Amino acid sequence: MILSVRDLRVYFSSPRGQVKALDGVDLDVDRREIVGLAGESGCGKSTLALAISRLIFPPGKITGGKVSFDGRDVLSLSEEEFRREYRWKKIAMVFQGSMNGFTPVFTIGYQINEVLQIHGFEGDLQARVSELLRMVDLDPEIAIRYPHELSGGQKQRAFIAMALALDPPFLIADEPTTALDVVTQVSIMNLLKRLRKENGIAILLITHDLALLSEVVDRMYILYAGRMAETGTAEEIFREPMHPYTKGLIASIPTLQSTKIAGIEGFMPDLANLPPGCKFYPRCPYVMDVCKINEPELRNVKGDQRVACWLY
Repeated sequence: MILSVRDLRVYFSSPRGQVKALDGVDLDVDRREIVGLAGESGCGKSTLALAISRLIFPPGKITGGKVSFDGRDVLSLSEEEFRREYRWKKIAMVFQGSMNGFTPVFTIGYQINEVLQIHGFEGDLQARVSELLRMVDLDPEIAIRYPHELSGGQKQRAFIAMALALDPPFLIADEPTTALDVVTQVSIMNLLKRLRKENGIAILLITHDLALLSEVVDRMYILYAGRMAETGTAEEIFREPMHPYTKGLIASIPTLQSTKIAGIEGFMPDLANLPPGCKFYPRCPYVMDVCKINEPELRNVKGDQRVACWLY
């Protein structure tokens, strides 16, 4: 096990009260494993990624829980210790919208160089930059170009190259295919699979697109309103989803066999004013009286599949 998250809680202060972005989340990632994290916008996916990377700032705060990397609780470290020992070196992140994250006035090579220099890389900087660009199927000549000279897919690959600069064993990819065309999306997914196979990197892949996850991940976590709704292997969840929310997400994916797409009625609840009981019950077609009163915990149902639902 390379990453273990237990009972993680991240709250944000707001004029409307306390926003419970994450409220008791567990997650595990094994070495050389690709784990998918899925859910609607606003469910807490990116907050979880930022919390693991120690990038939660006021008005947000990690109020409880534990994040262990290689058995060490990284939340107990000082900011300087985490920056020196873990950020980029062991835990790297491709941010949501990262293709727009490059500074426009510096070349791609200059910005990758900066990461290497700040973290004390002692080898040949130019050779390392060229090696990284080739690793993500880019011509090393890209290093002398400015961000505006690259396509969206090229910029996304270049940012992945920068995240891999110090050979981290764990990569968080937050919506790495957003705003890219379908062909480029497939190319980025194939790149992540190849990085796992050739470099042994463990990856946490975050997206709302379950169709993409079905092609690449080993296990999946379904997040709803700051809490896990269902977990299991990708095969288990796609073959027999159990939580009504998971069923709704999968039913919304178009297939070659059917043109009928079923959506989930209603909206995500206000995280500053969450309903009692199960947070999904106002939208659930199977709601029972107990759902409105008591919140279900994740329970083992069969195999590796766990679900937080009173139906089980």
